[in-house]
Amino acid sequence: MRILGIDPGLRLTGFGLIAAQGRQLDYVASGCIRSGEGDLPLRLRRILDGLSEVIQTYAPDVVVIEKVFVNVNPQSTLLLGQARGAAISAAVLQDLPVYELTALQVKQAVVGKGHADKVQVQDMVKRLLALPAAPSADAADALACAICHAHRGSAGSKPAYQVRRGRMIVPKGDRL
Repeated sequence: MRILGIDPGLRLTGFGLIAAQGRQLDYVASGCIRSGEGDLPLRLRRILDGLSEVIQTYAPDVVVIEKVFVNVNPQSTLLLGQARGAAISAAVLQDLPVYELTALQVKQAVVGKGHADKVQVQDMVKRLLALPAAPSADAADALACAICHAHRGSAGSKPAYQVRRGRMIVPKGDRL
């Protein structure tokens, strides 16, 4: 199974793709999509287009995205949520199931403690995937999402977002 992890951000959106077969995890690709400066719609389009290209290039089976945490600054939280929406849209437009994980769940699964810092996450991702060097912080967070999903599996959990017959299916708790 190919798992695409996404760490959403308005400036930098990290992505990381792994192949999982049983307990064996293999690194496939990772990087960051930079939205640059400018108007918000254009920046969101860059995220959507960038992740669409990643999906078309690497053909993942599932997508795992980090849930947004509530920031002290409500405006920052809103902007992050919009970047996350663009990332989710890239996946569902390609008919991929999308799973969600909190940062706490990801860090607990990968590092062993939920309040690990970015350097600890980078180091563990490097070790778990036998990489020659640590990936950037955003790419490491995305790879950590994919690793966490591989360890947890999808048994007993439903995708947070998916497409059926051309329509996006949204969980009941997320409906307006």
